[in-house]
Amino acid sequence: MIVGLAACNQPYVIKPKGYQQIELPVKQYQAFSEVGYPYSFEFPNYAVIDKNVSYLGVNKTKDAWLNIRYPQFGATLFVSYNHITPKTSLDTLVRDAYTFANNHANKASFIEDSAFKNPQGLRGVFFHLGGDVASPYQFFITDSSRHFLRGALYFDTTPNADSLAPVIDFLYQDLKQLVNTFHWK
Repeated sequence: MIVGLAACNQPYVIKPKGYQQIELPVKQYQAFSEVGYPYSFEFPNYAVIDKNVSYLGVNKTKDAWLNIRYPQFGATLFVSYNHITPKTSLDTLVRDAYTFANNHANKASFIEDSAFKNPQGLRGVFFHLGGDVASPYQFFITDSSRHFLRGALYFDTTPNADSLAPVIDFLYQDLKQLVNTFHWK
């Protein structure tokens, strides 16, 4: 008994029971429809559109790429646009979208893809990646003849599916709103 009492000479510290509560804003959407972009959609008022985009050192602003930043959550939806041509065929773009999603397979506990059709008749695929992955949601949407848009949601932190789950679920609703209101100009 003396050994047991001597071993416990540090003060007792209460351990936290979970992560801090995350304050989620009220959902309100606004339209994005700007000159130079061949598409429009709705995005939340707590997000910021960043049109100054570069990829591998190449300015992609003129290519209608953009980033939708969620500063409150440290998240960004990277949006890339491609005009379908013989050089960038639909098959190649779709294969690339699947490849980008599958690049997370070594960390993902699962990858689910689900085809969708939005109210404007545009088709695409949503990818839900489970586990401690850098990008929990990705998608593409296309008219299958001229336009192809891909989006990927990333967080500016080490992925932890448990602690990010409320935010991931919250932002998924915003991605669905974007896709459901998306149309080509």
